[in-house]
Amino acid sequence: MSKRQDALDYHSTGRKGKIEVITTKPCATSRDLSLAYSPGVAEPCLEIEKNPNDAYKYTAKGNLVAVVSNGTAVLGLGDIGALAGKPVMEGKGVLFKRFADVDVFDIELDTKDPDEIIRTVKLLEPTFGGINLEDIKGPECFYIEEELQKIMNIPVFHDDQHGTAIIANAGLLNALELIGKKIEDVRIVVNGAGAAGIACANMALTLGARIENMYLCDSKGVIYKGRTSGMNEYKERLANDTEMRTLEEAMTGADVFFGVSVKGAVTREMVASMAKDPIIFAMANPDPEITPDEAKAVRDDVIIGTGRSDYNNQVNNVLCFPFLFRGALDTHASAINAEMKMAAVKALAGLAKQDVPDSVRKAYGNVEIKFGREYLIPKPFDPRVLLHVAPAVAQAAMDSGVARRPIENMERYRESLEALQGRSKEIMRALINKAKANPKRIVFPEGEDEKVLRAAQILIDERIAIPILLGFKDEIDAKVKELGLDLGNVEIINTMRADKTDEYTDMLFQDRQRKGVTLAEASRLIKKNRNYYGAMMVKNGDADALLSGVSHHYPDVIRPALEVIGKQDGLSKVHGLYMMVFKKDVVFCADTTVTIEPTAEELAETAILTAHKARYFEVEPRIAMLSFSNFGSTEHPLSLKVKRATALVQEWAPDLVIDGEIQANVALDPDLIARQYPFSKLKGNANVMIFPDLQSGNIAYKLLAKLGGAEAVGPILMGMKKPVHVLQRGDDVADIVNMAAVAVVDAQEASVS
Repeated sequence: MSKRQDALDYHSTGRKGKIEVITTKPCATSRDLSLAYSPGVAEPCLEIEKNPNDAYKYTAKGNLVAVVSNGTAVLGLGDIGALAGKPVMEGKGVLFKRFADVDVFDIELDTKDPDEIIRTVKLLEPTFGGINLEDIKGPECFYIEEELQKIMNIPVFHDDQHGTAIIANAGLLNALELIGKKIEDVRIVVNGAGAAGIACANMALTLGARIENMYLCDSKGVIYKGRTSGMNEYKERLANDTEMRTLEEAMTGADVFFGVSVKGAVTREMVASMAKDPIIFAMANPDPEITPDEAKAVRDDVIIGTGRSDYNNQVNNVLCFPFLFRGALDTHASAINAEMKMAAVKALAGLAKQDVPDSVRKAYGNVEIKFGREYLIPKPFDPRVLLHVAPAVAQAAMDSGVARRPIENMERYRESLEALQGRSKEIMRALINKAKANPKRIVFPEGEDEKVLRAAQILIDERIAIPILLGFKDEIDAKVKELGLDLGNVEIINTMRADKTDEYTDMLFQDRQRKGVTLAEASRLIKKNRNYYGAMMVKNGDADALLSGVSHHYPDVIRPALEVIGKQDGLSKVHGLYMMVFKKDVVFCADTTVTIEPTAEELAETAILTAHKARYFEVEPRIAMLSFSNFGSTEHPLSLKVKRATALVQEWAPDLVIDGEIQANVALDPDLIARQYPFSKLKGNANVMIFPDLQSGNIAYKLLAKLGGAEAVGPILMGMKKPVHVLQRGDDVADIVNMAAVAVVDAQEASVS
């Protein structure tokens, strides 16, 4: 199938277009209807009449942006008209929602009269919290934005201008830092004197570039003082007092090139004529002024970015507008000013220097992504952009006086943004905050693993835990240097000749001498099997928790922990748990990793331990003891085992809300329970699922993850005397950090008890 047909099918299959309106409040009963509309709706109307700012409280205004266009400069398509441009405006709405949870109405205006656009948009002010002008040709776009900013009390932002400028200049700052040049000294050529080109030039000037070093070009050549052909007031402001007349002349000796013009505008000869370490942002759409391959064929010191996703250093406006508006909307800003745009530039530039999460690397083919000539700008699918840019913009709005609702606690604001990215982020942030209140020592037997080292950096930077690394110091130091990390104060232990190696050997021998372990074997295990050494550290209080498994099989980690540390007194076994996080709900599934054929007593233990874990994730447990039978509907040894386990839990922990044996679909259907099983203690959806055996539990949680779209957090090991958690082979850095937070909170509880 052709790409053209793919695109047409994408837009036409099923519900037409790309957007829909959904309700955020229930409307299923007559009471709901009376509140949503007449007569109940009158109450917020009257409140807003008394206080117009209450519109942000009682309506969607505070999270609603208008994407406004007349279709005169659409993407690389030109003047195709308002109606033909509608798919692009819908697409803009998709990006707003996907990346920053901002709602959008796209508004296509069938006029080329800028004053008519201004009047129309002004009349829409009561509806929206912000206006995003899109794909309006220059110079009209400048006039429209300037006039609307004068007469409106909500943010007005022309993304084609400022979005491109913000991202390109963030890349410019980082490129200049890499090559050791100062922005006030470099000569900048901008080819394309439309909205984006002029904005790129103005932003560079705001950052410190000098007007005498700025050369703006259009299709007629250099824009110089005294030129009359093809000029307007916006070009005139950037006219240079120069004898240069052509782009080719301007490029000779230039340090920086911003291109927002046409394919092929830059030749290889022009690239060759530029200064040492030339910086090129060739951003023409859909094909750049010169491709990276062409530029690098001329010289190997070139730094280049384009607007295309198939090359590095992509200047993609999705890195800017969703997050800029998010910060503006959340502060009820009256405008998006220069300070807010500058904050976005610096936030993007700073983020590119940080370690890139594995989730981002996976999204881009598992390639290495590291700050440098090929990575100056964050990737569009980096979830951290929201958490960096929106708070920076919000802070700038407050500092510059345009915020009408200041954010009192910026850390909590960041956490609220993180929650927009999914329920798992919200839950894990709460757990991480608990961990940060009293960080504990976590020993990592896989101390030379790259992911462990990167996770250790995050644990230190965020003060979540105090990592201890087992491994060879020379190898770890070399890897740390290669990764650009700062782990100078982290304790590194070489188990082959550590101070406590002999002591641990003797202790292991004493514990295991009647279980087949000789002194020589104990020595070998302590020196060469770091999971044994790490477990011994935890047992003896030299570390508070152990985390291992990125490069080991599950049994290889849990066996040493069980032999050295052991299960809690009074328990028959240890148990495994996965927390399955959906968009709105969280469900705890156990046992999913340890006990293959549990007895009724072991099932009861699993239920009680899982309920305890749910509570420290701040979820009040409602436990379903799962089976193929509902309350005696099928009498079979397997269902009777579950029934007995339920009775044991009710006896051992009578405060818990639990019922069973019950089928999974019934446990998740409160209405069905109310109709057919009114005696059941489950009055809402069950959120703790106890499976009758490992086979069913393991299969179920993996299906939920793959088919149900749930994020699996775990495995969480329950019932150990001291905290031990087993990572999954292939876990990424974020998974390791999350499990480290779980381990710290476990250790906090253990120290209290």
